[in-house]
Amino acid sequence: MWGGRFEGGPAAVMREINASLPFDKRMWRQDVAGSLAHAAMLGAQGIIADEDAAAINRGLREVAADYERDGVPDDLALEDIHMLTEARLAEKIGPAAGRLHTARSRNDQVATDFRLWVRDAIDETLAAIARLRAALLARAEEHAASVMPGFTHLQSAQPVTLGHHLMAYHEMAGRDASRLRDARARMNLCPLGSAALAGTGFPIDRHATAAALGFDGPTRNSLDSVSDRDFALDYLQAAAQCALHLSRLAEEFVLWASQPFGFVSLSDQWSTGSSIMPQKRNPDAAELVRGHAGRIVGACTSLMITMKGLPLAYSKDMQDDKPPVFEAHDLLALSLAAMTGMVESATFRTERMREVAESGFSTATDLADWLVREAGVPFREAHHVTGRAVAAAERAGVKLHELPMAELQAIDARIGEGVYEVLSVDASVRSRRSYGGTAPDQVRARIAEAREQQS
Repeated sequence: MWGGRFEGGPAAVMREINASLPFDKRMWRQDVAGSLAHAAMLGAQGIIADEDAAAINRGLREVAADYERDGVPDDLALEDIHMLTEARLAEKIGPAAGRLHTARSRNDQVATDFRLWVRDAIDETLAAIARLRAALLARAEEHAASVMPGFTHLQSAQPVTLGHHLMAYHEMAGRDASRLRDARARMNLCPLGSAALAGTGFPIDRHATAAALGFDGPTRNSLDSVSDRDFALDYLQAAAQCALHLSRLAEEFVLWASQPFGFVSLSDQWSTGSSIMPQKRNPDAAELVRGHAGRIVGACTSLMITMKGLPLAYSKDMQDDKPPVFEAHDLLALSLAAMTGMVESATFRTERMREVAESGFSTATDLADWLVREAGVPFREAHHVTGRAVAAAERAGVKLHELPMAELQAIDARIGEGVYEVLSVDASVRSRRSYGGTAPDQVRARIAEAREQQS
């Protein structure tokens, strides 16, 4: 490629370290698409002859068919997917292939290909998140009134419903989708035509190539165009945040599937066994989702460190931009698919959830609220009264709603019979009717809103 300047070839190690084909070949579809748009523009602008433009178009489509059928061959002598495709094109159509690279550089070529790939990756990830959200909605609707313990500090706090709990993850996934949509909108400008760093003297039409490739328009600064990888970092940061949410849900499944909790049974599809303990059913899929989150965060950090000290415009360090993005995409796709499958197929043990919700004095706040609402007691005083009631129940070894009225009134005479109407877990969750609360009717209302927004 640069034989006019160099007399000798590269050392074997230099050839290996310099080659990106083993990983950037997965961008072949984007590379062919960018080249087709560029060639068409060159022909339309009269920069190359119509017959050359037609030959390039035909040859690129033949190369693409070869890749689709046989895969992309590894040829380190050709360095990257861009040079490989041009070499294969020359085999198809001869010297006319050499005109394809007119008015462009590999710098703007790779920047365009990579943006196209990340844009496609965002679309795939958005579709996967939509499937997870649909699964969460379906199970939340099924369990809108199923009582379970709500935790703070992993201690029983207040009863909630399983539907409400699952809808919390639906909200998280919605924010993940929003971040990805924002990233897609921000990156949807086309670098093609920026050439190496300064633009080109040929009378190209950058708006035409941008439109042909589905971009909103061309980028506005050629230096920034070839050196920018914000779009990749935006994707990685959104992927990392999504992976953190998946990891939290996975952790809940790991805990819930353990014998001390017993809240969920994972299907055989999403469990494994032990080589020596036949009784084991291990939540390995959930644990791997949890583990993948660390690798995705690491991928984001890797590219941030690569980019942090690079002067304008292009540096070879940027060849290392793609592996972390590819890895994060693949791991996130697996994690989303696995988590969706687990949500869809899990058997929730609602009787066990209710049993735990009824322990740990989780309706204590309801007693305090009753005192405020019915007896006009200031909340801080009601909190103190309730604490004494909890201590009495703990000493007696009974649940809060099992304390006799005489004992409750001995603690505070303002407590009346009506308090028993709020001390059950069902009454507690029914009472939490504020917007976004855990009351079953509120959960169903939020599910209906979510379905309306997605329709």
